[in-house]
Amino acid sequence: MGSSKCKVDLQFAAIMSTLNQRSQMPVPAPELSAWHFREGALTRLIPPWENARVIRTSGPLANGSLVVIELRKGPVKIHWHAIHDRVEPGKGFRDTQQTGPFHKWVHQHRFQALESGLSTLEDCVDYQEPFPPLGRWLGARFIRGQLNRQFQFRHARTFNDLRRGAERKNCAPTNINSDTQAKADNGSPTSAAFVEKEIPPNTVAISGATGMVGRQLAGFLSCAGDHVRRIVRTSQNARATDIFWNQASGEFDLAKLEGCNAVVHLAGENIAGGRWTQQRKKLIFSSRVDGTRQLCQALARLKSKPKVLICASGVGIYGAGDDKHLDENSAHGEGFLAHICKEWERATQAASDAGIRVVHMRIGIVISAQGGVLARLLTPFLLGAGGPIAGGRQGMSWIALDDLIAAIAFAIDNDSISGALNATAPTPLSNRDFGRELARVLHRPFLAPLPACMVRAIFGEMGKELLLRGAFVQPKKLLEHGFRFDFPKLESVLRFELGRMKNNSISAKAK
Repeated sequence: MGSSKCKVDLQFAAIMSTLNQRSQMPVPAPELSAWHFREGALTRLIPPWENARVIRTSGPLANGSLVVIELRKGPVKIHWHAIHDRVEPGKGFRDTQQTGPFHKWVHQHRFQALESGLSTLEDCVDYQEPFPPLGRWLGARFIRGQLNRQFQFRHARTFNDLRRGAERKNCAPTNINSDTQAKADNGSPTSAAFVEKEIPPNTVAISGATGMVGRQLAGFLSCAGDHVRRIVRTSQNARATDIFWNQASGEFDLAKLEGCNAVVHLAGENIAGGRWTQQRKKLIFSSRVDGTRQLCQALARLKSKPKVLICASGVGIYGAGDDKHLDENSAHGEGFLAHICKEWERATQAASDAGIRVVHMRIGIVISAQGGVLARLLTPFLLGAGGPIAGGRQGMSWIALDDLIAAIAFAIDNDSISGALNATAPTPLSNRDFGRELARVLHRPFLAPLPACMVRAIFGEMGKELLLRGAFVQPKKLLEHGFRFDFPKLESVLRFELGRMKNNSISAKAK
C-alpha cells in the first residue's frame, strides 16, 4: 500500500494507461479514511459537470461491496458497476469496473500518514480506453484530460470538506509555522494540522434531500460523521431511516423525527419551473408556506424537539435593490417573490413558539453545474450567445453550492445565530459582470444582449421578477460570526464547478 506506483497485471502492462493524483490533506490519516468510508462520500466525489448519479449500493464499503452509477452522455445511458476489494480501513481500498465505459478500470485509493500529523490522499488508476486499440488511438488524449479534471476536482472537494469538518469540531491548529507549511505534490499550500475535540455527532432531518442542495448537504453532513434522516414524500424505495411526510394528506411519521438535533427544510416547488399562471402561483405558495406551517406544527408536537430549524427562504424578500447593498436589516420589498418569502418566514411561528431556534436562510442564486442558473446558462454561453439581460445593471446575489451547505452546517452548530441569515457570497455582481465572468471562464464572447421586452414576452411575470429585477445582498451576519467562504469570488466557483481550475491547485479558495 505504501508504493506510489500502481501494480498491474503483466498481460495488460503494455496497453494499460496509468493516472496518479497525490495531494496533501489537512487532517490525520484516520479522519481522511473515515471520510471515504462514510455514506455520502461518493455523492460528494462525483464531479458536478458530469450527468451521473448513484443508483445502487450493496451496503457499507467492504470487500465485495458493489456500487452502480448511471452515466448519461447525451441520449446515451451507461451503467457503471464497480466492486470493492483490498479494503483496509485507515489505509485504503480498491474498486474495479465490472461493466462500464472503460475496457478495463482498476482504481486504488491510498491514505498515508505524515510526520506532521497530516496525511496524503493518493488515487492511482490503471485503465484501458474503450474499444481497444482504436479507442486508445482516437481518444487517449481526450480521456486523459477528462480524468485529470475529475480527480483534480475530487481532491479539491475532499480537501475543502475535511477542512470544514475540522472547523466544525472547533479544532485548534498545532504550532506549524505558516511560512513552512507542507505542500501537496502539485504545490498547493495546506492548512495547519488539527487537534480534534471529541463532540457527539448531530442527527439532522432534511426535507428536499433529493434536490440539488439537499443531496449535497446530506452527503457533506454524512461524511462529517453526522446522522442524516431524509424527509421524503413517498415510501417507495425509502430507506429505514427515512421520514415519510405527505403534505397533501398531512400524514407525518413523527416518531422518526424524535431525537433529531436539527431539521433543515429545503422542500418547495421550483419557482423557475414555468410561467407564473395563477394556478402555478398557488402551487408555489402552498408548497412553501403551507408546507412550512405544517412541518413546524409537527415539530412543536414532538416530545424531544430539535434544537434548531434551518428553513430556506430567499433574497427575493428584499425586492429590487437597485445599486444599494442590502443586509439582514434592510426593509422587505414588493412583488410576488417578496410576498412569498415574507409569508414563508412567518409560517415558522409554531416552531419558534415551541422554543426551537429558527434560522431563515435567505439564499441567493446557487452556483452549481448540476442545475439552477449556471446549468441553464451553459448551453447558450458555450454557443457564443451570451450577453447582458435588459442592460445588465440588475444585481445578482450568488453563492457557491459548497459554501451554501457549509453555511447551513455553520448555522446548525452556532447557537447564537437565529432569524434572518443571508446566504450569499460577499461579492454580488451586476448581471453584466456576472455574464462577462462566465464568458471569460468558458473562453466565449459576450455579445448577444437579451432585451427586456423579449424577457417579458417569453417569461411573463416570472421573467420580470427573476431576470429584470435584482439586488446586491451582503452576508453581514455570516461574516460577523466568522464564517469563512471557500469561494468569495465568482471566478473561483465557476472554475471549480466546471472543472477548469488553474495550476492544478487542490485548494479551491480564491486568491
